[in-house]
Amino acid sequence: MPSKDQDLASVTTADTEPMTTNQGQPVTDDQNSLKAGHRGPTLLEDFILREKIQHFDHERIPERVVHARGAAAHGFFQVYESLSDLTTAKVLTDPSLKTPVFVRFSTVAGSRGSADTARDVRGFAVKMYTPEGNWDLVGNNIPVFFIQDAIKFPDLIHAAKPEPNNEIPQAATAHDTFWDFISLTPESMHMVMWIMSDRSLPRSFGQMDGFGVHTFRLVNAEGKSTFVKFHWKPILGAHSLVWDEAQKIAGKDPDFHRRDMFDSIEMGNFFEWELGLQILAEEDEHKFDFDILDATKLWPEDLIPVKRVGKMTLNRNPDNYFAETEQVAFMTTNIVPGIDFSDDPLLQGRNFSYLDTQLSRLGTPNFAELPINRPVCPVSNNQRDAHMRHTINKGRVSYAPASLDGHSPAEVTPARPGFVSYPEQVEGPKVRVRSESFGDHYGQARLFWNSQTAIEKQHIAKALQFELSKVGTREVRQRMLGHLEQINDVLAAQVALALGEKVQTNHQTATPPGSADSADQSKVLAAAVTQTTASGGAERTSGLSLVEGQPQSAKGRKVAILAADGVDVAQVKAIEKALTAGGALPEIVGTHLGTLTGVGGSVEATKTFANTSSVLFDAVFVPGGADSVAMLTAQGDPRVFIAEAYKHAKPIGALAEGAALLAAALPKASVPASKGKTAELHGVVSAAEAADVNALGAAFLAAVAAHRHWDRADLDTVAA
Repeated sequence: MPSKDQDLASVTTADTEPMTTNQGQPVTDDQNSLKAGHRGPTLLEDFILREKIQHFDHERIPERVVHARGAAAHGFFQVYESLSDLTTAKVLTDPSLKTPVFVRFSTVAGSRGSADTARDVRGFAVKMYTPEGNWDLVGNNIPVFFIQDAIKFPDLIHAAKPEPNNEIPQAATAHDTFWDFISLTPESMHMVMWIMSDRSLPRSFGQMDGFGVHTFRLVNAEGKSTFVKFHWKPILGAHSLVWDEAQKIAGKDPDFHRRDMFDSIEMGNFFEWELGLQILAEEDEHKFDFDILDATKLWPEDLIPVKRVGKMTLNRNPDNYFAETEQVAFMTTNIVPGIDFSDDPLLQGRNFSYLDTQLSRLGTPNFAELPINRPVCPVSNNQRDAHMRHTINKGRVSYAPASLDGHSPAEVTPARPGFVSYPEQVEGPKVRVRSESFGDHYGQARLFWNSQTAIEKQHIAKALQFELSKVGTREVRQRMLGHLEQINDVLAAQVALALGEKVQTNHQTATPPGSADSADQSKVLAAAVTQTTASGGAERTSGLSLVEGQPQSAKGRKVAILAADGVDVAQVKAIEKALTAGGALPEIVGTHLGTLTGVGGSVEATKTFANTSSVLFDAVFVPGGADSVAMLTAQGDPRVFIAEAYKHAKPIGALAEGAALLAAALPKASVPASKGKTAELHGVVSAAEAADVNALGAAFLAAVAAHRHWDRADLDTVAA
């Protein structure tokens, strides 16, 4: 395999200006860091890597270069049972220990003022304040990454950020420079499938997976090393928004995710995840047809199952967002005894970059003394002075070895164990190459595609249609279509139609979205799963779909109850009781704020059609009351509210006269026929008689717990 991607080499000509360092030295390889052997660790002497990343790290102050838009919360982690057979880390071996944590979620590309719901990777960074020092698991909500070597990270972010000539677009990758870079970087194709999927549009932080991304080591007391991948599995399951929803939320409430977490924790609706481990013995390192050190590859869960070993709970909001959320400093090098690094070249580069970034952003090597970064265990070393020093060190000794004053900290010994790097055998020439084992760029992209359901594949195709249609350079669009053909030819054909291009397909002919022949477009896409892929030749694997295998729960789901004066108050109270009992969060959306006078009393509207939208809720319910329903039906906004919720596959309920609003907003065939008893059709639940409110409440709650109802065949025909 060539040391550089052939696509990149093909655009280089003899007339290209030679690349140099800032000091003018010619650069022969800007795509691979210097390693000890093809799969060995990155070498500190690589001045090209260090100059490139250091310059990148210091480009912007004080906002983070990436992950600027963040929200965070406090909590704790507790392991279920000792993992001493794998590691000496106390946080993973003492089940009685409640380890404090601080977790920051973020988008990557946007600035601090961008919207929460942009299509983007989400940072998922966990700082654990353990008795042996801070352990930072600095991950994302996607288990793989765009690139294999950290030397390419500045290029990736430069390409994804707003274009420098006009500072457009903000928090978006739908532009030429990003896709130009991606189209010349085949190793990114697996990650492209993830970010074009609904994974890049999480419903909430509490319903989002987290991944350590890299391969790490666990080391036990006998010095035995085991490879490990870290996962955070949300108790409520992983769920998403849809693209139309996400775009509208960005305008309606750009703080959607941070507001949701803050409000949920204040109400006692804490966010919870289980820590999962994928464990691989050292002797099995080379048994698969993918390289376990390649950050653009995952370990398929059907091959290497995830063992859930502990639980993390976020139960307290920050007291001050700047002091905590902005000043927190995560670093991949913050590990504890019993945990160590692998030779993943992306991780090796991050290990250098994070410290350098914190020095630039926080302006001092004393950032670890800020309260949010301070370890809970004692800190003792000979480091002194510099900006913003908090500790006042006594005595005259600040060096080692020393015999004066008795203040020199002592290195750990076998009797006082501490961190010891795993003594991995390393040998090989100093080279700038990519290991041949990193060479399959399409196999796991196909694996991801094949593991999606029909509706998820349709969303991926539409996302690519949207993104690439924003690219003005035809050559870039055509290069991307070539890559998509390598992943799935039907997918490529569907995207090509939107771009006015043609590609050959061995499967059913693709047809334009919305045409009579494409009414079942998702099935056309779903049928194309016959190509083999990496990962033992498997075509599909568990854990990649957001539709299959996710827990069903109504906990934390926000339900809008639409009402006006004349609403049946007893029905409102009954449905509120049913929803609350199931953990859902009902809220009355009225024609005006405050008291709504109804039949049998009154209710309080906390939202109106002027200040909220269906996209800010997970479900909608319309109680009876003839006057209330008549007023709602006569207005456009309530009808749009219902139609939009239906189009986004959300649960919809109606009782008694409330069904009239559904009939006014939806196609006739979409509303279940109810003759007194509760009826349900694709997540639309209705009952004609008020006496059936209890049965209706139970059925509606079950529909809410199911999250989305993608079996509605007419979603594309509803105007909203």
